[in-house]
Amino acid sequence: MRAMLLEAQRRPLTLRDVPDPAPGPGQILVAVEACAVCRTDLHVADGDLPDPKLPLVLGHEIVGRVVGVGAGVPQARLGERVGIPWLGWTCGACRRCREGRENLCPEARFVGYHLDGGYAERTVTDARWAFRLPGNGDAAELAPLLCAGLIGWRSLRFAGDAERLGLYGFGAAAHIVAQVARHQGRRVFAFTRPGDEAAQRFARGLGAEWAGGSDEPPPEPLDAAIIFAPVGALVPAALRAVRPGGVVVCGGIHMSDIPSFPYEILWRERSVVSVANLTRRDGEEFLDLAPRVPIRTHVERFPLERANEALERLRSGRLEGAAVLVPESA
Repeated sequence: MRAMLLEAQRRPLTLRDVPDPAPGPGQILVAVEACAVCRTDLHVADGDLPDPKLPLVLGHEIVGRVVGVGAGVPQARLGERVGIPWLGWTCGACRRCREGRENLCPEARFVGYHLDGGYAERTVTDARWAFRLPGNGDAAELAPLLCAGLIGWRSLRFAGDAERLGLYGFGAAAHIVAQVARHQGRRVFAFTRPGDEAAQRFARGLGAEWAGGSDEPPPEPLDAAIIFAPVGALVPAALRAVRPGGVVVCGGIHMSDIPSFPYEILWRERSVVSVANLTRRDGEEFLDLAPRVPIRTHVERFPLERANEALERLRSGRLEGAAVLVPESA
């Protein structure tokens, strides 16, 4: 099969012909229909996240069909359409797993980091972590739900019952969260790179009642803010934007250093919280909700061999919605 391999961090991916993977006990073999490109892929490729498996197939927003099963997996799963997320394995025995906080398992393994992912024509994954998806629907439009949607959903839960919600960084995750928030009756305020009028128009088109640069204050205090851009300087900016008792949620896996800020913008019971990974419950809840909103993802398709171009477009902020890789064999 063909795969785009990360052979060393801080270097472009390389298109290679590699043997088809074989499913082990408890695993399924999936023919990839589409794999969305996530900012976490950039963090792995650029060396922000250390010690990945090398060589590595990136990608953890995968939609595909089950074409093989390992020992212990029912044959009935053959032909099933599944979605594969970032979190690919947990121990199931530690205190965090037992408490339903498997997203914090110290032994966790992640797809496209410790485990080969979806920048390929086929991949294997733990059957327990493959979410069942509807058989119809465009695979490329479903793919961003598997991380941008899931981490956005978990971040939104951490925002509590906030009515006035700020979204910092209006990319793949925010464009999905905005739709969910509007469905829930919340008011959305979008913050983009300063001067990015196209992104601001995009946000308003998805229901944001205000859109401006991240260097601007919102027209009224926010109840909560979610930061998707990996920019630490946005934390004090968001703290200044939220009301007393408000919360700032950091939704990314990596962020540049947060600069020092005066205690007065944290005082009066404002809080800052981070979100890590996802649980299977998050996936089940969100994938049940998505068609009822209904969520419409905005995607730009790239053939597998143009993965480096898709990553560069994401790195430079020249995407509206999400980039999605579609193998020719899909």
